Amino acid sequence: MGNNTLSMQNYIRWIVGLAIVFAAVYGNSYYFQEPLLYRVIGVIIVSGLGLFILTTTQEGKEALKTVIDSRTEIRRVVWPTRTETTQTTLIVLVAITIAALILWGLDSLFGWATAALLG
Repeated sequence: MGNNTLSMQNYIRWIVGLAIVFAAVYGNSYYFQEPLLYRVIGVIIVSGLGLFILTTTQEGKEALKTVIDSRTEIRRVVWPTRTETTQTTLIVLVAITIAALILWGLDSLFGWATAALLG
């Protein structure tokens, strides 16, 4: 019985949270005559409330943990220097140019061969 109650509470939280987020989106279009700043503030506050409710569900807790773990992992990444980025970009551009020239040459060759074959 306890597990069934938790499942029902989780389901209700999903409905309420999604309804609040939907209300924020609908309210933004409904109050289109209001100044943009007020609508943006309203959407942020109401959507934040809806997302907070969604993070109280089991799936929401897991998603929040994944986001936090992702941020931790991003801090561990060793980003390339400006020189490395420039060199890599130039290598990619040269490789693309060579591939394009090869494909252009093959296309011209096959076009010439087809025209010669078909007359």
